Amino acid sequence: MSAILLHPDDTILVVTAPLAIGDTVLIDGAPSVVHSEIGVGHKIARHVLAAGETVIKYGAPIGSMTASAGRAEHVHLHNMKSDYIASHLRDTLERSPS
Repeated sequence: MSAILLHPDDTILVVTAPLAIGDTVLIDGAPSVVHSEIGVGHKIARHVLAAGETVIKYGAPIGSMTASAGRAEHVHLHNMKSDYIASHLRDTLERSPS
């Protein structure tokens, strides 16, 4: 299994093995094709997530979608944000003056 559901209320699954374009993952017993490379520990959508929808992990809200994601699509900083703390990207920090 290359992705796990941590809690029955979660809207995402956590990737447990690197996923490549064209790989198939089982989500709620149904196969879904992956359309991008996704690293271990990253999230994929359990179902279609609309912009503004709450992202649930461990049965608790962790943020909201800033753009939609289809089933098995990568969910990360490019399409979601924390509703609790500011997100900091490595390239933003590298460009900051000291």
